[in-house]
Amino acid sequence: MNQDVYRALQQQMDHYSVGFPQTRSGVEIRILKKLFAPEEAGLYLDLSLFLEEADSVAERTGRDPGQTKNMLSRMADKGLIFRLRRNNTVRYAAVPFVVGSYEFQLGNMDKELAGMVEQYFEEAFVPSLGKIATLPMRTIPVNKAVSVTHPVAAHDDAKQILGSQKKIALANCICRTQQRLVEKGCGKPLEVCFIFGSHADYFVENGLARFVTLDEALAALNAAQEAGLVTQPFNVTNPGGMCNCCGDCCGVLRSLKLLPNPAQAVLTNYYAECDSSLCSSCGLCAERCQMDAIVFDGRDGTARVDLNRCIGCGLCVTGCPEDALSLLPVDSNKRRTPPSGVQELMLKIAQERGKSLMPLKMQGK
Repeated sequence: MNQDVYRALQQQMDHYSVGFPQTRSGVEIRILKKLFAPEEAGLYLDLSLFLEEADSVAERTGRDPGQTKNMLSRMADKGLIFRLRRNNTVRYAAVPFVVGSYEFQLGNMDKELAGMVEQYFEEAFVPSLGKIATLPMRTIPVNKAVSVTHPVAAHDDAKQILGSQKKIALANCICRTQQRLVEKGCGKPLEVCFIFGSHADYFVENGLARFVTLDEALAALNAAQEAGLVTQPFNVTNPGGMCNCCGDCCGVLRSLKLLPNPAQAVLTNYYAECDSSLCSSCGLCAERCQMDAIVFDGRDGTARVDLNRCIGCGLCVTGCPEDALSLLPVDSNKRRTPPSGVQELMLKIAQERGKSLMPLKMQGK
């Protein structure tokens, strides 16, 4: 029976976001057993991605109100579901594995879980991400990399995204935390992930982040970009969070790096270009590039940008001592605007994957 509920849980999670596919080794079930008690898995299957009060869940599913309330609260504390407190009410919702319960395990990540996640990444996450046209994260340029002659849309401007928030929390990177536990990854800054609004409340309430001022957030952003991290907000116009990622640790960038044409998979409105007459072939741009998009070829050995791999982050531009690199906007007919909100994004990804956001237990009723 327990095995059945965990398989049902895996199948339900596989409908959300980038999915949670079954593997030959069964590592996905071991992850779920590590995170969920059997009764918690069963309750998750009665939830949806839409927020709902505990009493409503209990009434709808025929559960005891007090027990349901306590279990939902415990599951939110464990990072298994999302909790929103507002106007003296508390509501709960299911979350995908990525972006969702995986990120919520920041305080619970240990060596055992980190090892299982690494195995899952290799067996399932990379193949599944390569089949998705719309990713949950997108790349935006380093502010200093874009010339003032090229206006930047608000949704492509990290500083404007931060400046528009009423509430900002700063957390450690879950991917860099996980990679350190499996003795991989890099030595880049750890506290570089921003969370906004109600998600910031949830992270701080669960001890996963701390509230920061706008000035503190901008300082953290500058430090992350100076360290060579790619800025990736959630793939909507008004994101609930924004990460600063590297190709060594980030699950999304690590997966993209394995693709032959990463630029095709990313919603980015910029690309880098090198002026060979200014290039000194120092190699600093290649060191900062997270997609291996910088190559040195030709008779003069100067840098060239492989546009099939360039995701338009601008890190090569800000690292060039000769000002040989520029970040340019794509043609106007190729510019893309991200989905307006999370619901639209999740629905779009689900449709591309041939999935439904309706819980499996509710389908056909």
